Amino acid sequence: MSGTLNKVMLIGHLGDEVKMHYFEGGGCIGRFPIATNETYTNKQTGERVTNTDWHNVVVRNKAAEICEKYLSKGDKVYVEGRLKNRQWQGEDGNTRYTTEIHVQDFTFLTTKKDSMAGGQGNAPRPTDRSNAQPAQSPQVEGVQGGGVSEEDDLPF
Repeated sequence: MSGTLNKVMLIGHLGDEVKMHYFEGGGCIGRFPIATNETYTNKQTGERVTNTDWHNVVVRNKAAEICEKYLSKGDKVYVEGRLKNRQWQGEDGNTRYTTEIHVQDFTFLTTKKDSMAGGQGNAPRPTDRSNAQPAQSPQVEGVQGGGVSEEDDLPF
């Protein structure tokens, strides 16, 4: 294979609120942590063990504003993007490093409110496909654009 691939897909829960940073040119970024869990049974003790990994997530511009509006701590979300490594000089003079997931696509799966209400909430589920434009309305796979009337019970 002659090409390379840098792709990350995560399903996890937000560990904190989306923190926004706005720039002078009108752009913005949002940052939030996502927790993913791995659960297994220890064969020697029979005990169930859960390991949690934390991931630093970065979303940009319109996608960041959508995440800030609809996501809160505890919500379950699917994110897809690229790994990026950064380094900077800390205030103490030491070099700091971090690895981030720069989001290209996301889907809101459940909100904390939905979980508490047994999944009966009516929260919108926007999806971002271009990192700049939110989805206008949910689309059925294989249907492009306005092929479905909102009055139809079945989209196919």
